[in-house]
Amino acid sequence: MAKIAFLGAGSTVFARNVLGDCMASEALSGAEIALYDINGERLAQSEKILSGIGRALGSKSKITCHVGPESLDDALRGADFVVNAVQVGGYEPCTVTDFEIPKKYGLRQTIADTFGIGGIMRALRTIPVMETFARAIEKTCPQAWLLNYANPMGALTGYMLLHTGVKTVGLCHSVQICSSGILRALGMEDKLAGRKELIAGINHMGWLLEIRDSGGADLYPEIRRRAREKNASSKHDDMVRFDYIDKLGYYCTESSEHNAEYNPFYIKARYPELIERFNIPLDEYPRRCVEQARAWKADYERLAAQETLAHKRSGEYASRMMEAISTGGAPYALNGNVLNRGGLIENFPASACVEVPCLVDGSGVRGCHVGSLPPQLAAMNMAHIGVQAVVIEAARTRKLEHVYHAAMLDPHTAAELSLDDIRAMTDELIAAHGSWLPKYS
Repeated sequence: MAKIAFLGAGSTVFARNVLGDCMASEALSGAEIALYDINGERLAQSEKILSGIGRALGSKSKITCHVGPESLDDALRGADFVVNAVQVGGYEPCTVTDFEIPKKYGLRQTIADTFGIGGIMRALRTIPVMETFARAIEKTCPQAWLLNYANPMGALTGYMLLHTGVKTVGLCHSVQICSSGILRALGMEDKLAGRKELIAGINHMGWLLEIRDSGGADLYPEIRRRAREKNASSKHDDMVRFDYIDKLGYYCTESSEHNAEYNPFYIKARYPELIERFNIPLDEYPRRCVEQARAWKADYERLAAQETLAHKRSGEYASRMMEAISTGGAPYALNGNVLNRGGLIENFPASACVEVPCLVDGSGVRGCHVGSLPPQLAAMNMAHIGVQAVVIEAARTRKLEHVYHAAMLDPHTAAELSLDDIRAMTDELIAAHGSWLPKYS
């Protein structure tokens, strides 16, 4: 029977979805589940919730808890699958730091967990932890698959694939809901059933390259027409991505609040009216963190009072990927984050971490050939692929100059700040992070 180790299991809502799915799977229902976190209180909450789900499902899974770095090897030993969902530094102090210091320099952000200066700092404090995980996996469960859900997805997954021996795939939620989301938003629900799509690019900036109805008709002409009309006639929460359709020709996987900060186009000190025009929620992630913490406190008290907890299998890829590898049955199709080896996307370098269609079976995960992206989409992606490469090199070499280089090359940061200010802001961020970051020379 399989063993599943979950790193960052104090993220109870996410652990509940992924591990609840595993317990609801006939092939995985008896799996040994090892929960690992550095926060014992949060870990205990997750164990309680998951035990309630297990009782409701009649699962035979044994759940164990492992707190702190000294217990990491025990959590991992003999694991077949390792799920990573850590957030190093948490909301406080690190996320607050990632927002407040750039704000002093006039650099505004919305989410700051993937690209931009916030994504760079999150990568730099997370990669050393991922390196620790990698060495432990190589020692205790060298054949295990690492399913990385942590952000920034491209930099973390890319580092693991380039600089460790761990079999790694990055999994995200945004692809699953991309085409259904836009069809519903544009009143095209009648096209949902039987639709065919192709999505590829990089994480949080994958592109809906093709979308056809059940009969094979191209839906993009009507999508483009309706998206232009909706942006011109009303305020809504997806105006940036609808503007992508108008200006770039294609829809993007991740939300408009994310994409607003991924480029130099929308958050600009010289054009403050763009914030209102495109309905951009500045400082959205800190607000979201505070609200989620408040809501979870009430939710946990309600859930913990119940002996059993119902669980409906979610749309997360993880459990179905584990099933396909464990059983060796029919291949399972997903969009995963893998290296671009073999030219999966022909106009990207082989070292890039790309998000492409993949097939999963008993032999593992294989990325599928996509071909070349339209040049404007490739250029948008390449701006971030370049920054991710520099961030990975900074983490590998611990050279401060590469941290500066990454910040200088980020499209949004470079559009707003001078090189001197970028360097000063980076120094201030590093100092504020203190022990959350390794020493850079």
